[in-house]
Amino acid sequence: MAKKFPLHPKHPERICWGCDKYCSAEDLLCGNGSERIQHPCEMDGDEWYRNGDWSNLLTEAQMREAGIIPIVPAPSVKPHIKLPLKNKH
Repeated sequence: MAKKFPLHPKHPERICWGCDKYCSAEDLLCGNGSERIQHPCEMDGDEWYRNGDWSNLLTEAQMREAGIIPIVPAPSVKPHIKLPLKNKH
């Protein structure tokens, strides 16, 4: 998908979710059938992304935010310490 797919849109019933165009329900431009495609939250409720494989629809950041993929902590990095050089005369 070219656009970021929303997890919880405010008014999903106003938009067709069948392609990247996200047309209004009254103005379907893609010709992908004559009916509006529902958002998954309309069919499966607010926790729709918890069941099934939505990896083709959601970005990795969205899946981490939603708790689908665990957040891996960054490895601890030791601070760089600059030691003075000894002068050889």
